[in-house]
Amino acid sequence: MVLGQILIAPGSTADLEAISGIYDHYVQTTAISFDIEPPTTSWRREWFARFDDHGRHRLLVARDDEEAIAYAASVPYRPRAAYGPSVETSVYVAPSHLGRGVGSALYGALLSELEREDVHRAYAGIAMPNPASVRLHERCGFRQAGYFTEQGRKFGRYWDVAWFERCFPKVASSTSG
Repeated sequence: MVLGQILIAPGSTADLEAISGIYDHYVQTTAISFDIEPPTTSWRREWFARFDDHGRHRLLVARDDEEAIAYAASVPYRPRAAYGPSVETSVYVAPSHLGRGVGSALYGALLSELEREDVHRAYAGIAMPNPASVRLHERCGFRQAGYFTEQGRKFGRYWDVAWFERCFPKVASSTSG
């Protein structure tokens, strides 16, 4: 998928350095991520190995001039088998590309791919306040499903988290007979 000069495609190991740089910014400067320290290179490689091009767990990147400027991912929601049809989604955009529609296009592409898979619900946790992320999720069909107060502590204070969900309705197939 192409958005202007932005190409949206599956992530590759060549994107890991740029992905780490994008995410590390949010770890170090915001409460958007509840990581306190940036993940290590070895952790990032293990994280990358969980994705595939056909299935529930996807990694898409937006590239501008061959460099990843944003990424969106769907990962297992919880480890127990019955949670299998549920995923947790996220999107991160390089600060230099915020407000240009990259996140919306990328997240929309991820959700479109998930519609074709055995996904029943997608969940996203948003550290509050974060009106831009709330708007993005609502535009993408998410609705607030829960609100937890003081769920995480970072930068010397507690942060609330709103949980959003998106349903992937499946059309029942009919059989003739």
